[in-house]
Parts: sequence; C-alpha cells; structure tokens
Amino acid sequence: MTELFIQKNGINKQIALIENEKLVEYYEEDENTNRREGNIYIGIVRDVIKGMQSAFVDIGTEKNSFIHLKDILPKIDETKEKYDDNIKVSDIIKQNQKILVQVKKDSNEKKGARVSTHINLPSKYLVFMPNTDIITVSQKIEDEEEQKRLVKLVRDNLSAGNGAIIRTSAKGKEKEIIDDIKNIENKWNEIIQTSINPKLNKAKLLYKSENIIEKILLDLSTKGIDRIVVNNKQEYEEIAKFIKNNTEHQNVKIEINNRDILEIYDLNKQIEKSQNRKVWLKCGGFITIDKTEALTAIDVNTGKFTGKEDLQETIFKVNKEATIEIAKQLRLRDCGGIIIIDYIDMQKEEDKQSIEKLLKEELKKDRTKTQVEGFTRLDLMEMTRKHICSHKE
Repeated sequence: MTELFIQKNGINKQIALIENEKLVEYYEEDENTNRREGNIYIGIVRDVIKGMQSAFVDIGTEKNSFIHLKDILPKIDETKEKYDDNIKVSDIIKQNQKILVQVKKDSNEKKGARVSTHINLPSKYLVFMPNTDIITVSQKIEDEEEQKRLVKLVRDNLSAGNGAIIRTSAKGKEKEIIDDIKNIENKWNEIIQTSINPKLNKAKLLYKSENIIEKILLDLSTKGIDRIVVNNKQEYEEIAKFIKNNTEHQNVKIEINNRDILEIYDLNKQIEKSQNRKVWLKCGGFITIDKTEALTAIDVNTGKFTGKEDLQETIFKVNKEATIEIAKQLRLRDCGGIIIIDYIDMQKEEDKQSIEKLLKEELKKDRTKTQVEGFTRLDLMEMTRKHICSHKE
C-alpha cells in the first residue's frame, strides 16, 4: 500500500511517502524557500569569462547564474560531456545576448544557480529534450523488444530535431504516449514563442517546474497511490484538482485529518531516525552517512557482528545487508551527486560482483536516475544519483 502524507503548519510543509507503513521518502518545504531547479528562463549574458570557458547569466534572481561552455554547445550523446578544446566560449555567446536556459542546480549562500541550454521537460511518459536527436529508454525497462518498440514509437511521433528519455511508466503504452508527446511539444512551443518576442529585453521566468507533490504524483501515476492524507484544506483542494486532470489517480482516496498526521505509523520516529549519521543493520553491523559539498561518503562497518562462518562470509553478509540499507537511505535522504561507498574489503572477485549487482537491483526501487560505476582501484564503490528535491538556497 502506497500513501502520501502532507502536513502543513504555518509556512512549513512536511511531505512523507509511505510504502507498507514504512517511510521511503521525506521532504521539508517552507513558503519562504524559493526553489528554482527545473525552471526555464530567458536570460541575459552579463559577463563572459574566457579563462573559465563560462559566463554569468542574469535570470532575474538575486545572484547571476553560471553557465559552462559544455552546457551551451549542442548535446551529442547523453552519456558524454566532452567537447572540442579549440572552441572558445567567447565565440559562442556575447555579452548582453539573450539566452534560453534551465536551472540545473539551485543557488546557495555562496554561488548563483547553475544553468544550461540543454532543456528537459518532464511529462507522464517521457522527458522531452528539444534540439537533440537523442532518444533513450529508462534502464528499468529491460525487455529489448519493448525498448525497440518504444524508441520507434517516440521517434515516429516526435517533431524533427527533438529527443526524449522514455520513462518507466511508458511500458506497454501507445496512444497515451502519442497524446503525451503532443501535450509536451505544445508546451515547448509556447515557451519558444514567448522567448523570441522582440519586446522581451529583460530576464523572465517562462516555465515553472513542478513542486515536490506534483513530482511524486506524476512519477507514481502508473504505479498508483492508494491514499493521500493532508491536514490543510487548501492542500486538499489543490491535490483534488490535480487528480481530476489525471485519470491515473482517479481511484486514490484523499482525506483531511486535523490531528498530527505524522503520528500515524510512528512517522515522527521514522523521520528522526532518517536524520541520524549512524544506521544500524539487523545483523549488528552499521553504516555511517556523511554529506559534504562535493559528495556523500558512506562507510560500512561490522560493528557488533562477528558471524559464525569464516571471515570472508561474515564480511560478505554485512556488505550485502548494508547494500540493501544504503539503497533505502539514499532514497529516503534524497542524496544527490557523487556517492562513494567504502565497503568492508572483499578478497573474492565474485563477492564484489554480487554486491554491485545487488546494489543495481535495489536502486531500481528508486524513482530517480542512478548510475553505478563499480569498484574503483581503491576498492571504493562509485555511483551517482540525481536528487529529486532541489536544495534550499
């Protein structure tokens, strides 16, 4: 059973996604926090920094945003970010030039937002990528025949010069995908028409990305949500309106509950545990999770577990249990960017392969993009994860 709990107290909002009475995702928002990740702006280039192959772009926010040359040049391959070193940023864009950009990473106290001309517009069944011919399928769709069918269907119906990432929810769909393509391309054409208006001579927001609740409902449109519980009438009405326009959620039950809804299933205790640095495993081992500005470091320890088998069997058991827990914690804490896992050293190559395979399997339960790179030469597991909720400023 999948449930969504939304508790609003004053300007603060707590959002909890529950699966079988267990907290799997948790977010906090407040009305004074201005999240911009995913927003599309017409910006004005204010300064071209030749030495850094980058520029500062005014998008109408307190701080100018930052764009690198690789985020201006056309994207050739979704998996590669290399470009010709002979190309100079000053040959591509000029000061005071208008430029259409999307926020890829929110600003913080030290830096302005990171922006790109590589636009991604999410919809029910795909992520629309204008101005590229790249069409890829979610890794969670493993059937090769279905992959080919979906790629052909999308390619046949997309306008020339546009690409897409086909989402897991597209599996088995046809007419719904075609309708979805029409809707998202209409939305993109509206953005383009506004951006080329010659009277538009200052930075302007052209498209506002979905909020957290809309993202959850959109991503789970096919899997389904059984129940939504809120404690606020305005939230109730907004969700009811969203559901009315999305037939996939017609059977969901929406309830208003004026008491502390996070006490249901002891959610407050689950939330508190999710913020601990140390997470104990059932076997007696534990993991520690440390977030830094550059990456998230996870360390696996045997703790109280000594095991009854030989040393390598004991180590493998702890690493295996830790892998399942790590996948849960990455989703629960919405860890993004580079993630390094320091497993207990394993001597057998087959044990390493088993752990890597298990990690990939467990990460399929996550609804965001993850990429497992494997063990490095220092025997550290390297992976990346795209966070769902943008960071606060």
